[in-house]
Amino acid sequence: MEAQVLAALHEAAGPATAAWVQERLGGDLAYTTVMTILSRLHAKQAVTRERSGRAYVWIPAADEAGLAALRMRRVLDGEPDRDAVLTSFVSALSAQDEQLLRTLLDRATAEDPAAADDPSDEARGG
Repeated sequence: MEAQVLAALHEAAGPATAAWVQERLGGDLAYTTVMTILSRLHAKQAVTRERSGRAYVWIPAADEAGLAALRMRRVLDGEPDRDAVLTSFVSALSAQDEQLLRTLLDRATAEDPAAADDPSDEARGG
């Protein structure tokens, strides 16, 4: 449902109301359900909101890939042994995914060489 709501927001010409999202999704969902989904996406920083009168208008801050990345980050942040989790994750990657990850890490290092020297959250932007 979150992905469908995000997709609808991405189709909007600008900020959208919950009622607009509900209508865009076919109206089968209750307005309160749409509001709950939008609130959860806001808590995950996948959407932003602005006051418009007494209501909010919603703006996508992430696409489906960004939402998945936020979920992965939250899981990692909740684990006491980050090294073990990352080691297990990387060891289970396919050769193609491992190569893609290496390419992305090389690109990130080239863009911000300080991040390679400092593995702290501050260097990773967190």
